[in-house]
Amino acid sequence: MSVATGGKAIYGAALGILMLEARFPRILGDMGNARTWPFPVLYRVVRDASPERVVRRRAEGLLPAFLDAAEELVRLGADGITTNCGFLSLFQAEIAKRVKVPVATSSLMQIPAVQALLPPGKRVGVLTVDARSLTTDHLKAAGVPADTPVMGTEGGREFTRVLIGNEERLDVATAEQDLLDAGRALVAKHPEVGAVVLECTNMAPYSAALRRELGIPIYDIVGFITWFHSGLEPKRFSQS
Repeated sequence: MSVATGGKAIYGAALGILMLEARFPRILGDMGNARTWPFPVLYRVVRDASPERVVRRRAEGLLPAFLDAAEELVRLGADGITTNCGFLSLFQAEIAKRVKVPVATSSLMQIPAVQALLPPGKRVGVLTVDARSLTTDHLKAAGVPADTPVMGTEGGREFTRVLIGNEERLDVATAEQDLLDAGRALVAKHPEVGAVVLECTNMAPYSAALRRELGIPIYDIVGFITWFHSGLEPKRFSQS
């Protein structure tokens, strides 16, 4: 007879996601849309963590709130923690130290692994929601070289404005065009780019369109965290 053991408040959801306090649309493919994931997840909204404050003001004053929220997710049952903003790489070390479970704060963290996959002479490029705000501190905290090519969507018409402005309506087609324009600008300026990592977690719905447009691999937060989750709950293979 098997014996069940307890210790958690919630079971069957190994991944905890720290969410910004935002109201912009979270379409399918956005990590804040629960239907994006092929497995259950736990969410915790961090109060006062607006997109503008996190991206353009380095999440100033918010570390205690993120630490408390991460601890709460672990108490509830999360075996690993992620966040829904790549700029939170700044908090990677502090959150990991506090919760003592695996932590992946930023999509940027996959850049070293992607770089290792590329042929000689090719580099990883980054698309971000705001290139002017993505500093060498953010890159260093994610283990990324400071000279990594970066291009932002802030020059577009829709994507950055809606997200940073926390607007409630999103023209999806125009937002996609903003990413395609930024992607083309990135590879035009840096022809050595052989793969692109999307910093912004809200960019994942457009990965397939970018792949078609640029013809190079695109890596986003959904693929990264699906891999991350596979270590928390490895797939079971029946041998019957």
